[in-house]
Amino acid sequence: MSNTRVAELPVLNQPDETAAPCCPPLTERPLSAAEAERTAKMFKALGDPVRLRLFSLVASHEGGEACVCDISDVGVSQPTVSHHLKKLKDAGLLTSERRGTWVYYRVEPSVLAAMGQLLTTAAR
Repeated sequence: MSNTRVAELPVLNQPDETAAPCCPPLTERPLSAAEAERTAKMFKALGDPVRLRLFSLVASHEGGEACVCDISDVGVSQPTVSHHLKKLKDAGLLTSERRGTWVYYRVEPSVLAAMGQLLTTAAR
């Protein structure tokens, strides 16, 4: 067996920071204008059935990431898939990494946690 190190994967592109989730549960206090703007951007991106399906495919894919080649069969053309993935990425819901000719997408775990927190009932 050789003494070579396994190469680490490059760091994924960071999501658009203006879309980063930040908010407490909706029942805790009213959202500020800035919080509402950031949160609406995420929910708007998920408001399209194709984008929601793509997001779900990435989130549930083995290993927590999916190659665009593995998730393209959602009933729309490849350019449309790319458009929807870009919208999800711009909303801060996905990160991506190019490996050779393919792009791999990953759901940002902090995004799922923050969205879940936003929709839970605050402890009173």
